[in-house]
Amino acid sequence: MEINVSQLLKEPIGSSRKYKVDGNLDIVEERDSAVSGDVSLLRTHRGILVRGKLHTELELTCSRCLSAFKCPLDISLEEEYIQTVDVNSGLPLQPFGESGSFAIDEHHVVDLSEAIRQYVLLAIPMKPLCREGCAGICPECGRNLNQGPCGCPVRTVDPRWSKLMNLTQLGK
Repeated sequence: MEINVSQLLKEPIGSSRKYKVDGNLDIVEERDSAVSGDVSLLRTHRGILVRGKLHTELELTCSRCLSAFKCPLDISLEEEYIQTVDVNSGLPLQPFGESGSFAIDEHHVVDLSEAIRQYVLLAIPMKPLCREGCAGICPECGRNLNQGPCGCPVRTVDPRWSKLMNLTQLGK
């Protein structure tokens, strides 16, 4: 997911370009995920500002039933890539002092891969669910309760907790 921005760097500040992004990217556990969407590149005084709306789909594990499922993710990307080499002279430029920022390489190419990977990782839910009403698994036998009830006997409540059970019935 590389874009050559040498011509855009030669243009005045405020110049822009639009690109379609469509490709595969290794995001999680060495599995390629298709990423698609639109990005716009804007020339700034320090380099190129990249903004985009992208879509991908990851295979995740449900945190309740432990089944694998496809999770669609939409991300909004906004990162500034800092120019490291002057486009006209080829001489290195003084860094702007921001560590951890993305850089335009010496061939004037913006590589969106790492930024997209980071944004997608931040968009993954903390506790992904295969569906909103996921029933989970039986704590006794481990059966996936989304596939139907298991044959485990219903647990009786410890008598020491019976007073608390009365509280939940009062709220109904």
